[in-house]
Amino acid sequence: MERKLIIMILGIEAVACVVFCVLQTSFTGAFTAAAAFPFEQIGTGLRSLSLSGGPGNAVAIVIYAAVCLLPAAALLFLRKKRRLYAEDGLLAVLSVVLFAVLYIMINPGLVNMLADGAAGQPSGKAVLGTMVYSVLCGYLILRVLRLFSSGGTEKLLRYMSVMLNLLNVLFVFLVFGACFSGLLGSITALQAGNTGNEGLLGTTYVFLALQFIVDALPYAIDVLVVFATLRLFDEMRADRYSAGTVAAAGQASRLCAKALAVMVLANIAFNLLQLLFAGSLFIINSSVQIPLFSIAFVLAALLFTRLVTENKKLKDDNDLFV
Repeated sequence: MERKLIIMILGIEAVACVVFCVLQTSFTGAFTAAAAFPFEQIGTGLRSLSLSGGPGNAVAIVIYAAVCLLPAAALLFLRKKRRLYAEDGLLAVLSVVLFAVLYIMINPGLVNMLADGAAGQPSGKAVLGTMVYSVLCGYLILRVLRLFSSGGTEKLLRYMSVMLNLLNVLFVFLVFGACFSGLLGSITALQAGNTGNEGLLGTTYVFLALQFIVDALPYAIDVLVVFATLRLFDEMRADRYSAGTVAAAGQASRLCAKALAVMVLANIAFNLLQLLFAGSLFIINSSVQIPLFSIAFVLAALLFTRLVTENKKLKDDNDLFV
């Protein structure tokens, strides 16, 4: 993919995540959990259509069947294009899971039974959505593993580029979905617990925003590391031992080192600021933040870039003896 297209897709995803978080706050009955999207909304729409009368019910049944049979249709399409593998059977499983999940979403009473009452509907719907995504993600991971095991170096670099772009999708969701949702939740809880003191909450609002930045910063940095690694992959596909590859590896390596330092220092600075303004804050979230996933990802990227540089030096040394 071209870099501009990737950035545009990530931008659209970021906007969509923010809109979803706002809708989740404003329309709690229709947007209860991110994991339930879009199955919850499809179920709500199909239920409304079904209750509108006979013709509407017939249309709802057709749409319900069509949506659930999409993975099975994809399986038939793949069968015509290539030989099927064991993991392709998960597409048939996905259709079965969709039939069950959407049926329960269409009937809120069944969700209540699953989640032990109406109060547990958000968690119940989240569980249902997770079932679908677990099958889908499992299929994609197994397909990627097969592609990795059967591909050469050129294909592996291309597949790794795709995987890194998917990681960027995850990182953007964590920033503008999970972390932003946490910010809105904290603001709502602050307002609910301090009725009558609204005029005194200004400083706390600022620190809640800073908390969001500190929480989201590791994932935002991961996005930059991914782009630096993708540039390195582009150079490696052209020539693994070129000066451009070494330069790209050096840039990525320096970025990784700086990223680790920024992650640690941001948390320290935030905790010290909270200490200075403790008397003006209604909420203090002092913690030792260790973003293990981001640290592991950045360290892996750092190790990879160092290996690329060392391989180039080793090749140059070998060429001297030839």
